[in-house]
Amino acid sequence: MPKASRRPYAGKRFGVLSIAFGLFASALSSAVSAQDNPAFLHPGALNTASGLDRARARIAAGQEPWASILHRVEQKAQAPGLALTVIDAEDQTQAAASQAEAVKAYANALAWRLTGNRKYSRRAIAILNLWANLRGFVAKTDQDKLHAGWIGALFGGAAEVMRESPDWSTDDIAALQAMFRRAFYPQLLTASHWNGNVDLTQIDALMTIAVFNDDVSAFKIGLRRLEARSKAYIFLQSVLEPGAGDPRKTPAVWFDPVRWVDGLTQETCRDNGHHAQFGLASAFDAAEIAWNQGVDVYTPQTKRFTAAMELLARQLLTGDMQGTCANAVSTDNVFNTFEVGFNHYHHRMGLPLPFTERLISERVRPDGASELNIFHETLTHGSNGKYVWQQ
Repeated sequence: MPKASRRPYAGKRFGVLSIAFGLFASALSSAVSAQDNPAFLHPGALNTASGLDRARARIAAGQEPWASILHRVEQKAQAPGLALTVIDAEDQTQAAASQAEAVKAYANALAWRLTGNRKYSRRAIAILNLWANLRGFVAKTDQDKLHAGWIGALFGGAAEVMRESPDWSTDDIAALQAMFRRAFYPQLLTASHWNGNVDLTQIDALMTIAVFNDDVSAFKIGLRRLEARSKAYIFLQSVLEPGAGDPRKTPAVWFDPVRWVDGLTQETCRDNGHHAQFGLASAFDAAEIAWNQGVDVYTPQTKRFTAAMELLARQLLTGDMQGTCANAVSTDNVFNTFEVGFNHYHHRMGLPLPFTERLISERVRPDGASELNIFHETLTHGSNGKYVWQQ
């Protein structure tokens, strides 16, 4: 297996995304013409070698919560089951089976990388090799697109981590890359017409797979969609029309908010549990993938992303929707959603995010749900800084 490239995809981070695209395309064109493989950094989807090394060092030192979370991940790192050759995402049995195998693949990949135990390497590779025979999705609804996003982020994330394994052959890697092009691209390259969380989940998976596949075109499509959907999904007062960037610019699409405030998401008033939290998590994951490849989409979205985190965190902490929706009561469900965005804006950039900080300390780390592409992100992206909430 050839050694992984250590060069970043675009060469530098850009503070303004519109400038980034021009420079990015020019730099990338030169990089591609100068060598056989595009200059992607590997591993460099959601996880990088340095980030995984930091997590491994914390675990080796017995630091919490990382040591305990790794134990939970190892419990999920099971041997492969049966693989499907087609997936009907409307079929609950097929959906559950494919989700379970995707979770196993990613859990095994992380367990191998964080422990060095090659049992997990062999299991992850066996699962990925079995799923290289997948032909496609056959439900013919947007549930296929959503499901491809959920499991594509996990299968793709596992594959990207496993590129470092000496147990995986180049032929098997190429077979999985071909499967992603055959089965996942048709579901991910076209945005869903459903709510924004689906598009963001597709984008997360598309950018993950594009890195693994060394696919410049798919990566750039993901970047463009992330910029447009972020504006369409998260409201700012400086945007004159709710949902700018989305063809459906009506309050009904936003589930009829009663007060428009910075950080309101398109689905906050639908529910600020599963849908809004999955939408934000997928946006942060995609932004982190871009960052790991040298493209800064965080900075142009600073106000939008941080306002969304703080509003949602305040709602979840107080149990009150803060006057935004007709339903005044917030969900009790908290997912492991906030670590990636908080790590960037607070620990990298030094921005105060008091409600998010408190939510992570009180709810995300003790019991925040890990589900599908929101997979134990405290383990991979949680900082060990002190969490002290300030009014």
